[in-house]
Amino acid sequence: MNGCELSQSFDFEGQEIRYGRLGEGPPLVLVHGTPWSSFNLRHLIQQLSRYYTVYFFDLLGYGQSCKTEGDVSLGVQNRVLDRLLNYWELDSPIIIGHDFGGATALRTHLLNDRPFKKIILIDPVAVSPWGSPFFRHVNAHEAAFSGLPDYIHDAVVRSYVQTAAFKPLDDVTLEGIVLPWTGAQGKAAFYRQMAQADSKYTDEVQALYPTITTPTLILWGREDSWIPLERGEHLHRMLPNSELRIVDGAGHLVIEEKPDELVKEILDFVQA
Repeated sequence: MNGCELSQSFDFEGQEIRYGRLGEGPPLVLVHGTPWSSFNLRHLIQQLSRYYTVYFFDLLGYGQSCKTEGDVSLGVQNRVLDRLLNYWELDSPIIIGHDFGGATALRTHLLNDRPFKKIILIDPVAVSPWGSPFFRHVNAHEAAFSGLPDYIHDAVVRSYVQTAAFKPLDDVTLEGIVLPWTGAQGKAAFYRQMAQADSKYTDEVQALYPTITTPTLILWGREDSWIPLERGEHLHRMLPNSELRIVDGAGHLVIEEKPDELVKEILDFVQA
């Protein structure tokens, strides 16, 4: 990962969470989404670590973290993040969340009463309804999908993740995304996290968004076909102390497509 390896581990209720830390300065925490991993945050990690101590990890059930059978829903990820913040002894860090990572940051702030200095949300899963037809199909037929032959599963993952980007992903990026979902355990984990996706986890906090006073930056890829820009505009209206910045020429996977532009927006916001 070019200096962003997950070289350390944390025990969450008997399950290993892999994490890393890079840089010096005020604390900043990065949280990835689905079906991604901290690999997809590598560009942000490298650039932001010039100014901050950047903490990053793989969510439970993702990347290099434990992928055994169990709860990997949004309902558990905020508890994982809350425990990690305790373990890292961080009080009110800056937090950045992409996709499910945005929902995890919001749930941790609202349900675990975790203060953050500033919140940055990148194309977050935050406003219902959400979930693609493919999510719903996997939800109804998880066992059938987890039993797919490896070569068909590989093609499914590659085709699916490509739809998150506005332009074709390069081979290195595509391989980095697909790798954690290979093998028997990875394949089962890929469909497990989809089957457990449920809007109830955002529904239970959505009504609380207007109570958030923490300065919040919302970044959105204009061409996001997974979560349309209108959801970002809606979220912006719900968060009283928020700013919305639109990134042109990028889709839902804006963290891979326009990392330099994201970093500039993030630094302008957190250093203001």
